[in-house]
Amino acid sequence: MKDNVDWRLDQWRTERPDIDPTPMGVMARIQRACRLLERELRDNFARYDLEIWEFDITSTLLRSGPPYQLTAGQLVESSMVTSGAITNRIDRLVAKGLVTREVDPRNRRSVLVALTDHGKELIDRVVVAHVDLEAKLLSELGGRDQELLAGLLRQLLIGLGDNSPDNPLNP
Repeated sequence: MKDNVDWRLDQWRTERPDIDPTPMGVMARIQRACRLLERELRDNFARYDLEIWEFDITSTLLRSGPPYQLTAGQLVESSMVTSGAITNRIDRLVAKGLVTREVDPRNRRSVLVALTDHGKELIDRVVVAHVDLEAKLLSELGGRDQELLAGLLRQLLIGLGDNSPDNPLNP
C-alpha cells in the first residue's frame, strides 16, 4: 500500500536519480500528518467553541493542579509563543470567561492567570473528548507501534534541541 508521499518520492527518483529522497519522505510524512491531525483537533475543539491555542492554555492551567493558576511568564515557557502573544491570548480568554487575570500579591510585577469555574468545567469535559479523539486518530497503530513512534519522535525532538524544561509549571 502506498501513500501520497510515495507517489512524490517516485517522481523524484525518476527526475533526479542522483539524490536519495528518503529524508524528504520522512519530513513530508511528518508535515502531512501534522496538518491532517491538526485539522481533526481543530474540528473537535470547534464543537466546544474553542481554538487549539485556547485549549493549550486552559489545559496547561488545569494540569498545573489546584489552584489552577500560573504566571503569564510560566504560560509563555509552557507554550511556543511570545509574551506579547500570550497577553493577547489571555485577554481573549478573559473575555470568554474562561480565565481571570490579577496581579500576583507576592510579586506586583507579575500577573497570575487562573481558570474560572466555568473554564475548569469546560476543559474537564473537553479533555475527555480530546483524549478519545486522539486514541481514535492513532487507532491504526497498535499499542506497541504507538510506543515505538513516540520513542522515535522523542529522539528526533531531543536531537532538534527540544529538551524537557525542569518544570515550568511549578514556581
